[in-house]
Amino acid sequence: MSLALLLPAGLAALAALLLPLLLHLARRHEQTPTDFAALRWLRQKPKPRHRVRFDEWPLLLLRLLVLALLALWLARPVLSGMEDARPWVVAVPGVDGAVARAQASDARARLHWLASGFPPLDEAPPSTPVAVGSLLRQLDADLPPGAPLTVVVPATLQGADAQRPVLSRAVDWRIVDGAMPAAPAATAPPPALVVRHAPGDETGLRYLRAAARAWRPAAAATASPFETGTTDQPLPPNTTPLAWLAPGPLPAAVVRWIEEGGTALLASDAAWPGFVAATVPWRDADGTALVEASPHGDGRVLRFTRPLRPDAMPALVEADFPARLRALFDPPVPAPTRVLARDYAPVAGAARHAVAPRDLQPWLAVLIALLVLAERWMATRPGRSVAP
Repeated sequence: MSLALLLPAGLAALAALLLPLLLHLARRHEQTPTDFAALRWLRQKPKPRHRVRFDEWPLLLLRLLVLALLALWLARPVLSGMEDARPWVVAVPGVDGAVARAQASDARARLHWLASGFPPLDEAPPSTPVAVGSLLRQLDADLPPGAPLTVVVPATLQGADAQRPVLSRAVDWRIVDGAMPAAPAATAPPPALVVRHAPGDETGLRYLRAAARAWRPAAAATASPFETGTTDQPLPPNTTPLAWLAPGPLPAAVVRWIEEGGTALLASDAAWPGFVAATVPWRDADGTALVEASPHGDGRVLRFTRPLRPDAMPALVEADFPARLRALFDPPVPAPTRVLARDYAPVAGAARHAVAPRDLQPWLAVLIALLVLAERWMATRPGRSVAP
C-alpha cells in the first residue's frame, strides 16, 4: 500500500496550525493583584521571566489534529495497493445459476451475471439482451490486474459484436449446455412516402404510387402510405420521406427541411448546385448508378440519375422495383450478433488498465466531523474555565 496526494498544494493549509497556538498563548487565568500592608515596604526584587505556557493540553492537541486533517483532506489523499484480488466467476444469461456456481473452485470467488451493473448470481438472470463483448471489456478494465476471471457461457451466444474480445488477462472460458434466446426479428412498418410534383406534370408518379401500394401487406386493411401534392403544398414532418419530382432549383424551404433531418428523393432534373454523390445505394444490372446519395446537415439527399420513364429507366417496370425503392428509406439492417461460444473465446494481449486508487477524502471527512464534535464538547463542558 502507498499513500499519495493528488493536490499537494493543499498542505499549505497547515499554516492554520498557528491559530490555536496563538489563542492558547493569549489565554491566561486572570490574576488580580492584592496589596498587603505588611509587604508594601519590602525591597523589590527583579521579577522572574515568564515561561511559555499552554493551558488545556488535550483541547489544544485536538484542535491541532482537526486542522492537520483538514489540510490533508484538501490535499486529496489516495491509497493504492488495496485492490480486491478475489477471483470472479461471471455467468452469461442463458446459463443455469446452479451450473455457474458449480464452476467456482474457490470459496472466496465473487459470483455475478454478465449483465449491466454485474448483478450478483443470487438474483434472477436479466431478461433484456446483453452485449457480451462490450461487458467483457468493461469487466476486464474494472478488475484489478491480479484478479482471476472465469466466464461461464452457453454453447450459443447472442449479443456478440464483430470483434473477438481482446482482454488484458487470460480468461477461463467455460462452455456449458444452453443457448441465449435469439433476439426477435424487427419488422419495420412500411414507410409513408409523400410526393411533391410540379403542377400539371405527373411524370413517374404512377410508378411511385404502385411501389408504395406494393409495400402494404396483402391482408392489411389500412390505406397505402402514399400522399401526393403539388409543390405549393406544405411539406411533411421530416420523419417522413419526401419525393421531390419538380424540375429546377430546390426551394429554400426544402433545403432547410433536409438540413433539419429529412430524407428527400429528388428527380434527375432537380437542380442542387452543392450536391456531390457520396454513395450509390442503387445500381442496375450493368452496374450503372440509378440513385446517388449524399448527407446534408442532419438529413440525407437521394437523387435519381435518370428520368422516371421506362425508356430511360427500365428498372421502373421490373418486379423488384418496389423493394429497391423501399430499401432507400429503410433504416440500416443491424449486424448479426449470434455466434458459437467456442468461436468467441477472448484472447489475451490487450494493455493492462490502470486501477484507480481509493479516495480517502470521504473517510477523512467523517473523522474530521467526529473530532469537531469532540472538540466542541471539550470546549463547552461544564466546569471549564472561560474559553479563549
